[in-house]
Amino acid sequence: MQDLVERLYGPADRERGIPATVAWLAEELGELAQAVRKGTTAQQLHELGDVLAWLASLANQLGLDLDDAISRYVTDPP
Repeated sequence: MQDLVERLYGPADRERGIPATVAWLAEELGELAQAVRKGTTAQQLHELGDVLAWLASLANQLGLDLDDAISRYVTDPP
């Protein structure tokens, strides 16, 4: 997923920068919350995709791998 987001949006994402990417991620998370409360399954799926794409963009800009981020749930779940 990170590779796809990088290919599609990498240069634009880096130009936008990390603070703006975090702001967009937060906005998309709000849209997901609204879709969960009042939206259709199709709207929820759409917003889930947006949140995942912005999260992947942020991880790419930070130089981090989402697979590494989630791997702690295998050995040391919170």
